[in-house]
Amino acid sequence: MSAAELDEMIKALSHPVRRDILHWLKQPELFFADQEHPLSFGVCAGMIDRQAGLSQSTVSAHLATLQRAGFISSKKLGQWNFFMRNEAVIQQFIARLNEQL
Repeated sequence: MSAAELDEMIKALSHPVRRDILHWLKQPELFFADQEHPLSFGVCAGMIDRQAGLSQSTVSAHLATLQRAGFISSKKLGQWNFFMRNEAVIQQFIARLNEQL
């Protein structure tokens, strides 16, 4: 992970809503238990919109930022987009921060 990538990841975490999304996706069964599709697919974007209480476009921008930073991945199934945490990248990020600080 380059210094520029690390900086981009830190910027992605600078917004509280993006940190909330990562927190919710860590234990989706606690925050999205009423999702119709299996949580093994990830969490549907619409469920994240509802949990955040923000517009679809605002949440979509936050999800895109987290995805560009590598913290989450997405999968499209039919008309739905599902999101899940990328635990390997999160652990690499934490290890890199630990080295740097």
